[in-house]
Amino acid sequence: MKVLLAQLNPTIGALEENTNKIVSVLQKARGKTDIVVFPELSISGYPPEDLLLHPAFADDVEKKLQQIIAETEGLFVLVGTVRKNLDEKEKPLYNSVAVIHNKKLLGYKDKTLLPTYDIFDERRYFEPGKEQKVFQWNGKKIGVLVCEDIWQHSGAIEVTKYNRDPVQELKELSPDIVFNLSASPYYYRKTNLRLTVCEKAARTLSCPMVYCNQVGANDQLVFDGYSYVVNEKGELVKIAKGFEEDFVEIDLSKKNPVVTFDQDPLEELHSALVLGIKDYFYKQGFTKALVGLSGGVDSALVVYLATKALGNENVLTVNMPTRFSSLSSIEDSYQLTQNLRVELKDIPIDNIFQKYLDLLCPYFNQRPFDTTEENLQARIRGMVLMGLSNKLGYIVLSTGNKSEMAMGYSTLYGDMCGGLGVLIDVSKTLIYKLCNWINEREKVFPTSILTKAPSAELRPNQSDQDSLPDYKVVDAVLQDYVEEHKSQEDIIEQRGFDADLVKDLIHKIHRAEYKRRQSPTGIRVTKKAFNRGRNFPIVQKWHLPMEGKELSSWTKT
Repeated sequence: MKVLLAQLNPTIGALEENTNKIVSVLQKARGKTDIVVFPELSISGYPPEDLLLHPAFADDVEKKLQQIIAETEGLFVLVGTVRKNLDEKEKPLYNSVAVIHNKKLLGYKDKTLLPTYDIFDERRYFEPGKEQKVFQWNGKKIGVLVCEDIWQHSGAIEVTKYNRDPVQELKELSPDIVFNLSASPYYYRKTNLRLTVCEKAARTLSCPMVYCNQVGANDQLVFDGYSYVVNEKGELVKIAKGFEEDFVEIDLSKKNPVVTFDQDPLEELHSALVLGIKDYFYKQGFTKALVGLSGGVDSALVVYLATKALGNENVLTVNMPTRFSSLSSIEDSYQLTQNLRVELKDIPIDNIFQKYLDLLCPYFNQRPFDTTEENLQARIRGMVLMGLSNKLGYIVLSTGNKSEMAMGYSTLYGDMCGGLGVLIDVSKTLIYKLCNWINEREKVFPTSILTKAPSAELRPNQSDQDSLPDYKVVDAVLQDYVEEHKSQEDIIEQRGFDADLVKDLIHKIHRAEYKRRQSPTGIRVTKKAFNRGRNFPIVQKWHLPMEGKELSSWTKT
C-alpha cells in the first residue's frame, strides 16, 4: 500500500490554480503509488469564509471536482472539498472529503466536528457530518476523518466540549488505516501538540494514521504543513517538511522505522513570519515592500524578514529623523541596511514637524508639550510612507509589536499605517529572542540595536519604560490574560506582581481595543492573536479603573 501525501499550498478561491496543482500531482503519481491524499478543502483553499455564502462558489467547486475525478485512473484519491447539503436542513454546505477510486466517486465523508471558536467559524457555513464511514479498497477498510475530528479524543481542546467523539465512533468500524485531511494553522510551539493529538487517535484505533496538512499563508493565518504518518502504536514513521509544499511517499505494507522530530520553536517562528509575508505578497501579485526604519529592534527585524521573503532588491527602507532622533539610531539604521544590502532613503521631517507646530500653536491654548506633539511626528512619517507607497507601488509593512498593541502604545494614522502588520502578534521579549537567534546564525543586527533601551524617540531622552513597566512584566501579563484567559487575581498570585500594576495593565488592554480595530491585518503566530480570533467589545465596563486611583497614562494615541 503505497501512499502519497500531497502537502499543497492553495490560494483561497483560486479554483483553477488549485485544481491544476491537484491534477498535476495525480498525473505524476499514476503508476507510482496507490493512494493520494490532499489537505482539507484543497480545491477552495482554507478558510474560504464568506465566499461560501455565494451559491455559485459551491457550484464552481463541484465543477473542479469533476475535473479531478477524471484524472484518477488507477488511483485511490482523497481530496478536501465543499459539497452541498441536499437535505436542505439548517446549513447549506458540508466540509467534506471526496473519496475517489479509478475515476469513480465512491462517496463523501463529511466533517463531524465543526470548530466555532478562536479563529474558526465553521458552524457559520457547514452542517455537521452525521456518521463515520469506511471505504473498501483492495480488501482494506479505509477510514476518513477531517482535521478537528481527531482533536476531541485527545482532550487537547480547551474551549469547547463536543457531544461526539468521531475517533471512538470510527473505532466501532475497525478501520485498517485512517486518513485525516487537515488545515491546521500554526502557532508558536503547536507542532508537538498536534503530533500528540494524532498519536492518541492512532493508538485508540489500533491502526496507522496518515495526516495531511495544508501549508502556506492565507491572510493572517499561516499553515505550517508537517504532514506525517504514525503507526498503530502512535509512533512517528514519516514527516513532511514545514512551511513549504512537500510530497511524502510511504509504503504502509512494509514495516517503517520510527523517526524522531525535534524542531526549534524560534526557527519555526522565523519560517512562519517569512512565509506570512511571502504569501501575502505573492498571492495578491505584489512584489515590493516599504519599511520605515527607526534604528530600533522592531523595524530592524521587519526589514530582515522582508528580505528573506521578497529578496533584498524588493525592499526599500526610509529613515525619517526629527530633532529627537539620536545619532546612534541613525547610524544603526545605516549599518543594518548595509548588512542586508537594501536601499535606504533619508527623508528628514523636522521641517514639516515645525510647520505643523507653527500652524497649530495658536489653537493649542499655550498647553505644554505632550503626546500631541509626539504623535504629530509619527503621523507625518505615516504620510511620507503612504505617499511613497502610492507613487512607487510598494506595500508598507507596519512594524508595531504585540506588546505595544496590547498597551495602546502606538499611533493611529502614524506608525500603525500599512498593508501588513508583520510583528502584530509577536511580543517584545519574543522579538529580542528571535533577533538573537538570527544573529547567532548570521551577523545581521548591530549589537546596539539589541542592547539599547527601546524608545520611540519622540521627545528628549525618551524611553518606553517612561510609560510602561519592563516589557518582561507586560508580556507576562499579556501571556496570562490574553492567551491563557487567567483572571487578574490569579496573575497577581501566581506571578507575584503588584496588584495595582496588573490591574492597570489589564485595563490598558481593554482601553486599546478601539485602536486595534483600526490596525493593519497582521500575521498570527500565537495561540491568541489580537487581530483574529479575539472578539471583545470596544465599549464595555467589566474592567474599570481602580477605585480611588487614577491609572497611569500611555504616550501614543
